[in-house]
Amino acid sequence: MADIYLSDTQLASRYGVHRSTPWRWVKTDPQFPKPVSLTKGCTRWKLSELEAWELQKAVKGAAA
Repeated sequence: MADIYLSDTQLASRYGVHRSTPWRWVKTDPQFPKPVSLTKGCTRWKLSELEAWELQKAVKGAAA
């Protein structure tokens, strides 16, 4: 199965934030997935890694 990659704009839509927010999360949240450089000027996030991060956040929230 091929990986699915999302842009910062797609992440912004997914999480209801500004497109600069995922870049801030990369710098401030060590658990947030790092983006992958596919080509020069084309950086994306792996959907599978984002889903794992979301699950981790949900489990932490449910335990609190």
